[in-house]
Amino acid sequence: MIIDPVLEKVDRYLRLMEELELNLVKAVDTHLHADHITGLGALRDRTRCITVMGEQSKVDVVSIRVADGDQLRIEGLALDVMYTPGHTDDSYSFHCGDRVFTGDTLLIRGTGRTDFQNGDPRAQYESLFGRLLRLPDETLVYPAHDYKGDTVGTIGEERAHNPRLQVRSAEEYIELMNNLRLGNPKRMDVAVPANLRQGLAQEQIAQRGWAYTAEQAKALFGRRGVALVDLREKCERERHGKIPGALHLPYHDLRVNLSPNGILRLLAAVPDGILLFYCAFGERSAMAVRAAQDVGLRAARPIQGGIEAWRRAGGMFT
Repeated sequence: MIIDPVLEKVDRYLRLMEELELNLVKAVDTHLHADHITGLGALRDRTRCITVMGEQSKVDVVSIRVADGDQLRIEGLALDVMYTPGHTDDSYSFHCGDRVFTGDTLLIRGTGRTDFQNGDPRAQYESLFGRLLRLPDETLVYPAHDYKGDTVGTIGEERAHNPRLQVRSAEEYIELMNNLRLGNPKRMDVAVPANLRQGLAQEQIAQRGWAYTAEQAKALFGRRGVALVDLREKCERERHGKIPGALHLPYHDLRVNLSPNGILRLLAAVPDGILLFYCAFGERSAMAVRAAQDVGLRAARPIQGGIEAWRRAGGMFT
């Protein structure tokens, strides 16, 4: 898993993962960044990883949208999802054992500005003093970035030495943040529009004629030879419901399921059959269809827009 990747560093990330013999499974942005272009889309397109952001994000498409109290799981690790708004209205932090990844909410000897992207100093005060600073003092703090070159601190160090945390009340913090008078980030006019648009995978699949709209998928529902395949994770199915009769084959098992003896190969062998993939918003199913087509499964199709589009179209779900 990689958190808050930067587009210009994608080649470096991929080279390092190759050297360490690692596979990228999930790429996470803590919020919509204004000072750099995210590497989420590039990493997704080059590794077919799952992309993750908070449910408040205005980004057009990501694989999974998380909410406060969720857990983000990978390889036996669980990261507790913490909604920590204030820097932006979609800011999240991720707590895992002895460390917390704070995005731009809590920085090393600083805090994220609150004067754009629906920032709110009062909300940030609550995120800091009501959530993050209640973690144990020894908890390691990893921010999204630091312009001075610092990479890690601790909750105790920040509580004692962070100048923006030496306030006696929310009102004092609000006054401090409202009087910073900072200029806009240098790349804000470029970065924000670029970061809002990440849904290219679905468009490319649709342009090749491989996709079904939710309405078209509804017309196929229940027909002989049509296999619905749910690519979401177990927690998503439990939280958001599922389409009746769908097989649960999570996206992270796609490589195994597309192998010569995999279940998707067996399902695709049905004469005139259709493999109809769906996920939350359509991104994972688009990537899965591309992977299936790459190994010769011409019957694979995604539902554009995922189960959210299916729900809006009045499709059955439980």
